[in-house]
Parts: sequence; structure tokens; C-alpha cells
Amino acid sequence: MATRVDGATGGFSPAAWIAGLVARPGFQRIAARMPLSRGIARREGAALFDLLQGFAKSQVLLALVELDLLRRLLRGPAAPADLAPGSGLTPERMAILLQAGAAIGLLRRRRDGRFRLSRRGAALLGVPGLELMIRHNAVFYRDMSDPVAVLAGSRETELARFWPYVLGATGDVPPETAAAYSELMAQSQALVAEDTLDMVPLRGVRHLLDVGGGAGAFVAAVAARYPRMQLGLFDLPAVLPAAEARLAAANLSARVTCHAGSFRRDPLPAGADAISLVRVLYDHDDATVAALLGAVFAALPAGGRLIVAEPMAGGAVPEPAGDVYFAFYTMAMGTGQARSAARIADMCRAAGFADVQIPRARRPYITGALTCVKPA
Repeated sequence: MATRVDGATGGFSPAAWIAGLVARPGFQRIAARMPLSRGIARREGAALFDLLQGFAKSQVLLALVELDLLRRLLRGPAAPADLAPGSGLTPERMAILLQAGAAIGLLRRRRDGRFRLSRRGAALLGVPGLELMIRHNAVFYRDMSDPVAVLAGSRETELARFWPYVLGATGDVPPETAAAYSELMAQSQALVAEDTLDMVPLRGVRHLLDVGGGAGAFVAAVAARYPRMQLGLFDLPAVLPAAEARLAAANLSARVTCHAGSFRRDPLPAGADAISLVRVLYDHDDATVAALLGAVFAALPAGGRLIVAEPMAGGAVPEPAGDVYFAFYTMAMGTGQARSAARIADMCRAAGFADVQIPRARRPYITGALTCVKPA
């Protein structure tokens, strides 16, 4: 057997030798028969097949949501023949979909052949914005039908057309696009706000400005938790009507000042002693992020705080949500990038910030967080 050599050092690499051995088809056949390795071989095989069928699972999920089957089953168990009318499916095809839903854990099949909602399926309905995100992800899935093209940047993606605001649009964003963006972000922002405010206490903050605040979901959550705090929201002119309507409905118009502008060309409003960037940085390239961090630094007083909250890549320790889903999603957008907390921290320090703190994320697939301070 040939000796494996580490390409970087020229020395023997046990890991490379083992990988080469495991990659041999003959070894796999032997491992599947040996009592000590049989279980490992089966688990690895099942895990590989699960990767292979991942796309089909996501499409089953989309079909269940598109046909509103989870909500219909929330009322109680039903047979395929009960659910087929009006769906465009025959009872036989409906049975196949329901069986698939049970196989991925969203439904449960009863002995009488009817299906009911599982706890996981019920939990899906309880996550704000998740159904809307599942529907929206159909765009992402189409882009990912050619992942090499996404990596190479060799063709225009649907996501790049869906999110035109990241391409430098200022006041000319079509109202329907701004509304779609704002609704998607607002519905999913509830969990982001919850986790962020649990990780980053804002005690002592007098005035918070949320830059890129969208429809105001984050400032509304801050207002509920900190009733004495003065609040501001800064976003594009086309986005502000949705924010003003949401804040008015929550009786927050008097507490939240909305500022129209683009951080690409307009200075940020002064007066806040804390500025939040919630799911903003990963929408943009490094040059735009560096400029934005510089603008935040200029707008804050000495001792002012910056709060960054968004899904983050794992860096030295790869993380599934940040390094798979969000890494490719932002890549398909055409301008964004999922960054590790360490990388964001370095960019904050380069802008002049100090005392970087990175709390442990409760749910990395929801958001990570980072804070830093403008030195006195």
C-alpha cells in the first residue's frame, strides 16, 4: 500500500491514510460485514443517503406548506381522500405526499390509515415567518439547481433579482419589492429579536438606532422589553411606510423616530448611544460593510455601543447553518457573504471599535451576535 504524505508538510498523515483506506470500495464491503464496523458502515451510508435526498425532503416540505396541509391537519386526523379535493392531487398522490411527510417527521400515520400532525409539524406552524420563508426558498432552490454556477458567479440568479436593494438601490425600489422584503423580514424577525436581546442586554442604553430596520420588528421588540428607551429606525424611503404602519399599530409612533435614507450615501442620524445592525452586514460585500461600520463609528459618541446580529459562519469550526445554508444563500444574492464572528470582529476593530464581545449563540440557525464599543 502506498504511503500517504501530507501535501502541506511532506510528512506522513494518518488522517489522509485512513481517508484513502475508507474511500476504497473493497474496504466498504469488508466493513459492512465485520461485526465491529458493521454499525459504523451502516450509519455512514445512511448519513450519505440523507445528504443525497435532502433536496427531495425540502420539496416535500414545500408541497405540504403550499397545499396548507399542516394547518388542515391541525384540526385533527384526516385520510388522503379527505384532503385530496381542491388540492389538484388524486387521493393516491395525496397519500404519497402524506406518507413522505410522515417519513420526515412532520406527520404521523395512524393505524387506521389517517394522518395527524406531529409535534415537529405543529412547531413549524408556531415559528413566526417560517411558512413564508419556506415558500420564498423556492427561489433559492431554483438557483441551487446549479450550485457550481452559483459558486462561480457565472449566471444571474433569481435571488439577485428578488433583492434589488442590495445592489445599491436607494429611493427607487419598487413598492411591491419593498413590501415583500419587509414582510418576509418582519415575520422572521421575532425570533431574531428574542435571541439577540437575550444574548445582548441593553441595560444602560438611552437611545438605540436600528440601521436597516425594515418594518420595525426589532425596534418593536426592544420597545416592549425596554419601555423607557428612546428608539430610532433608519432605512430606505420605500421601506419606511411599512415600518410606520407597523409601529403605529403597536402604539409606538411617539417612541420611534423613523429616518429615511441610504447608508451608502447618507450620514447616519446622530444622537443614539447604541446602534444595531440586525441581519444587515451579511447582505453586503466587504467594502460596503467596511464603509457602513465607519459610518456607525462616526455617528456614535465615545462609549457608544454597536450591536451586530445575524446568522454567522463558523470560521475555524464549520457550522451547518452559517457555512451551508446562509453561505450559499448570500452567495446567490450576488453581493452578500456569511461571515464568522471572528471575521466581523476584525472588521469592527479595523473601523476603530474596541472591547469586542461575542456571546454564545442560543440557536445559530436563528442568529449570532456581537457587540463592541467606540473608545472614549
